[in-house]
Amino acid sequence: MKLRRLWLVAALLLYLALTCYQLGLPGLHYDEAREAGVNAMEILTGAPISAFRGVGITLGERTFPLMVQDYIGALNVYLALPALAVTGIGVPNLRSLPILVGLLVLLCVERSVSEWIAWRRTAARPVEHGAPTATPISLSGLLAVSLLAASPTFVFWSRQGIFVTNLTQLFVFLCIWQTVRWLRTGQPRALIVAALAAGLALYAKLLAIWVLAPLALLAGGAWLVMRRRGRVNGPTLPTLVGAAIACLAPLLPLLIFNVQSGGTIASIGGNLGRSYYGVDNLAIGVNLATRLEQLVQVLRGDQFWYLGAVFANQLAPWLAVSVVVIGAARAPGTVAPPLFLLGGAVLASVFTVSDLFVTHYALLQPLALAVTGVAMGAVFQESTGEGGRAPRGQRTRPPTGVSHLLVSAFFLAWLTIDLTHTAAYHRALAQSGGLGDHSDASYHLAYYLRYNGMGAPLALDWGLDAPVRYLSEGAVTPIEIFGYASPEAPDADFAARLAPFLANPDNVYVLHSPGATVFQGRAAVFFASVAAQHLTAVREQVFTQRDGTPLYEIWKVQR
Repeated sequence: MKLRRLWLVAALLLYLALTCYQLGLPGLHYDEAREAGVNAMEILTGAPISAFRGVGITLGERTFPLMVQDYIGALNVYLALPALAVTGIGVPNLRSLPILVGLLVLLCVERSVSEWIAWRRTAARPVEHGAPTATPISLSGLLAVSLLAASPTFVFWSRQGIFVTNLTQLFVFLCIWQTVRWLRTGQPRALIVAALAAGLALYAKLLAIWVLAPLALLAGGAWLVMRRRGRVNGPTLPTLVGAAIACLAPLLPLLIFNVQSGGTIASIGGNLGRSYYGVDNLAIGVNLATRLEQLVQVLRGDQFWYLGAVFANQLAPWLAVSVVVIGAARAPGTVAPPLFLLGGAVLASVFTVSDLFVTHYALLQPLALAVTGVAMGAVFQESTGEGGRAPRGQRTRPPTGVSHLLVSAFFLAWLTIDLTHTAAYHRALAQSGGLGDHSDASYHLAYYLRYNGMGAPLALDWGLDAPVRYLSEGAVTPIEIFGYASPEAPDADFAARLAPFLANPDNVYVLHSPGATVFQGRAAVFFASVAAQHLTAVREQVFTQRDGTPLYEIWKVQR
């Protein structure tokens, strides 16, 4: 057991080494700034707080946010406050929070897997009253954590964890761990903690329901089977009431937000058929194919084009499938339930109110590697108690040297390739500084605006406002006038919103360069409006990526 503790510590240290290196790169993404940094900066500096939809809890003359998007709570804002208060406003400072969250995710993954293995060892019999309930570190958990610690997907998404809301990972795995512990031990406290974690996960981001819904089905089914066989008693009324309160308490901010604005209800209701980005939620087959490809992609780790290069572990998906097949054949009762949980989450993910973003799978990638770890452990017959009796209904088989060697080779190959690719991504990032919306050119843009007295530029595209505001510590507050009605074309009132500003030659306009534009058509309307008023648009400054590609432009209008 001491050796396993050392193994776990080594995996955690590896994760910290890989995530903390050159933490200021890539550049600050809009979502990182919008969903934590800007509000945290405003709270700490005493600036007016730009609460999402203007909704929040008002204390004195300040309104503190409840949500940062219609389906994302403001947890990251308040959790970031201590680090920023102590270390100051900065990008590495802000990213220290999701890195810590990723570290806790690794621990919760190990605990979840180990708790599952411990339950399987006892043949799903609850622990007798007074018996020790400590859960030893499992080989399966160590294998899963090791793969995660070296994975480019987990490492680089944890570095920008607010960009992918990795708080959902933490609370979902805490919920899984405590749910399995409750089924194994019958401890009321475990059920209450699981309910609290479920509520926090949903408040962090509503897509946590992708995992929580199939988890509830699995846990409910397992409890009914155990109840029918007389192996467990029902939870007491105080326990059920405590669990309900624990689950609902974190959702109170979401409830208050919707009472004041109806934002979440409107967002979900308005995107049920076709989402804001044009995804047809009724095209289940097409969406499922996309999601399955994304699951394969996050295993390969080749979604990080914006780091400056792409490295794909082509073996990883094949190794995962092979290991799961071998493990399920050897111990179906151990591998099938976690695999069902993953499958249910994938099916739930075909519905979206935004787009089928691969970043959504930041939640499912640790689950996929947890399933792989369970399957690897099953090959080594860990679920039988390492020499003990097998769970009821599961046949024992003598250890097979060939399968042991094969799975060991799979694990080492997977780990080595991922570790090599993570290092390669760091080298590419050091050269590129990040590409597109992740470029460190935003640092130079914010510096230029701040120290040239351009405190209120007009943002004519998405992705400019939040990073500049955070990086300038609130000294620059861009005015977003481009309109969110549609990413494809400006709304009918855009030209009217723009016109009053053109008369003032001191106004500054910030655009993306043509190849980097996100919300289309606004630049064309800007130049057409300038020409219609017999004015001249003058480009004052261009900011490029490190490879020389133009990214941001500053314009003024002259007579």
